[in-house]
Amino acid sequence: MTALRFAACDPDTSPASDLLAEMWAELNEVYDSPSRLDLPRLSADDLRSPTGVYLVGREGESVVAGGGVRRLADGVAEIKRMFVRPPARSRGVAGALLVALEDAAVALGYGAVRLDTGPRQVHALSLYRSAGYVDVEPYNDNPFACFWGEKVLVQPPR
Repeated sequence: MTALRFAACDPDTSPASDLLAEMWAELNEVYDSPSRLDLPRLSADDLRSPTGVYLVGREGESVVAGGGVRRLADGVAEIKRMFVRPPARSRGVAGALLVALEDAAVALGYGAVRLDTGPRQVHALSLYRSAGYVDVEPYNDNPFACFWGEKVLVQPPR
């Protein structure tokens, strides 16, 4: 794998908007239910400074991945819309993206992150569990989620 670089990108502009469109198309196919995939609601503003960010990952000149961080509650962020293009899968790109998103959450001042995933995203579930995400009670109304996880990133001061 060529070195990955991650940089913030406005979610409404290319290449972020392209990655988000590809992610939607894939999820619509996987879950065969495009009308309910945007629950809970997420706006582009959620993925912008000062409380969020959308990162685009590149290998050389190729755009291979993207994902976002948004504010969920005081001190807690949520990782959203992680997507790795098919040619870049099974090479550690998703793990590197997850770390980059966690680092971005810390840079934004969050001490913990949460995420959710559905039953047909078995590779995502495996990644999250292996990265240290522990089960928490459902914190949103995602009708497709089967796993809600949380990871403490920064220990609070004593």
